[in-house]
Amino acid sequence: MTSTLHVPAPHEITGPAIAGKSETMVLNMGPHHPSTHGVLRLVLELDGEEVVNVAPDVGFLHTGIEKTIESKAYQKAVVLTDRMDYLSPLGNNLVYALAVEKLMAVEVPERAQTIRVLLVELQRISSHLVWLGTHALDLAAMSVFLYAFREREQILDIFELVSGARMMTSYIRIGGLAYDLPADFLPTVEAFLKAMPARIDEYEDLLTNNPLWLERTVGVGAIDGPSAVAFGLTGANLRATGVELDARRAFPYCGYETYDFEIPVGKTGDIYDRYRVRMAEMRQSVRICQQAWDRLSAMGPGPYTTADRKVAPPPKTEITHSMESLIHHFKLWTEGFKPPRGDAYVSIESPRGILGCYVVSDGSPKPWRVHFRAPSFINLQSLAHMAKGRMVADLVALIASLDPVLGEVDR
Repeated sequence: MTSTLHVPAPHEITGPAIAGKSETMVLNMGPHHPSTHGVLRLVLELDGEEVVNVAPDVGFLHTGIEKTIESKAYQKAVVLTDRMDYLSPLGNNLVYALAVEKLMAVEVPERAQTIRVLLVELQRISSHLVWLGTHALDLAAMSVFLYAFREREQILDIFELVSGARMMTSYIRIGGLAYDLPADFLPTVEAFLKAMPARIDEYEDLLTNNPLWLERTVGVGAIDGPSAVAFGLTGANLRATGVELDARRAFPYCGYETYDFEIPVGKTGDIYDRYRVRMAEMRQSVRICQQAWDRLSAMGPGPYTTADRKVAPPPKTEITHSMESLIHHFKLWTEGFKPPRGDAYVSIESPRGILGCYVVSDGSPKPWRVHFRAPSFINLQSLAHMAKGRMVADLVALIASLDPVLGEVDR
C-alpha cells in the first residue's frame, strides 16, 4: 500500500501545521455524535473548516462476540451473530450457518435455501432503507427518513411473522431454519413486493435530481477503483467506483447462480454514485425476492431443515413414540453436535459488503475459533483518504455514504 493510502492512528494527529501554513486544530468528533451512526470517535485535524486529517478510533462498542462464541455450542452461538451487524441479523446468521454446514458437509433442502434467499434480500432492503433515511436526515432531508422507515416497518413485520422477533430473529439455523413458514407468509410478502417498486420511485423523486442533494453529494468523497481495492472496500462502496464485485455472483451460495439479477455499478466513486448504486440494489433485491417467492409458491409445503438427525432435532411427532429420536433431541440440546476436526471459510454479500466467517473445529461441541471478516470495519479505513481537503460538513455526508454499523466494526 502506498503512502497516499496511509490510514492515520489517533496518536499520529498532533495538530502542528505543515511548514508555511497556519496552525491547525485537533478536534474530537464523537464518540457520541448523531452523524457517526454508532459509537465512533473521529480525531480530526482541521485548518479552519477544512479537514487536514482524520483518524477513526474504534472499540467503544466492543462486545467480545467472537471470543464468546468459543464458549457456546455451535447451534447456541447463532443468537450472538444477530448482534454484530444489527441491521442485518439474518445475513450474520446465514454466513455463520453456511460456514458450519461447509465444515460438516451438511445438505440443506432446496426449500430452506430459497427461504433463506428471500429473507436475506428483504433484510438487504431493510438495511438500505435505514441507510437511506439516516443519510438523508444527516443532510437535513427529514421526509425521506419518515418514508423509508414506513417500508422498513413492513419488512420487520414479516420477520416477526416468521420468527416472533422483529430484529434479532436467530431464524436461520445450522442445517436450515428454526421453524416452518406460517400460512400468511406468502400473501404478506406478495403485498410488500408489489408496493415496493413505487416506493423506491418516491425516494428517487425526492432526492435523485434534487439540487441541494446534488450539491452535497456529487464529486464529494470520490475514490478510484484501484484505491478502493487497495483499501479492501467491498459492497456498494466498491461497486460505486466501477468495480463489479458481488459475492452472490463471484462465489455463489444458496443457489444465487440460478437467480436473474444485475450488479449495479457507478463510475466516479463519489457519495452520489454510492447513493445510486444502493438505490439500484434495492430494485434488484425486489427482483430476486419475486423470483424466490415464485419458487416457494410452486414448491408448496416441504422440509425446512436438514434430515440429518445428528444436526437438526427430530420433529416432536417422532419424540412421543421413538426412543432414538428422544435421545437425539436430548443430546443435541445438552451436548450439541461435534463437527470433525478442520476449518471452513464462507463469505456472503451483506448490505455493507463481503461478510466472511472462518470456523475452526477441534472435534469438540464448541468451536475452537470463529472469526468474522466485517466489511464495516474494513470500509471505515477509507474515510481519511476520502475526507482530506473537504469541509467538516462533508465529513458528515461521507460517514453516512460508507454505511458503517459499529456493532460489526467492534464485535
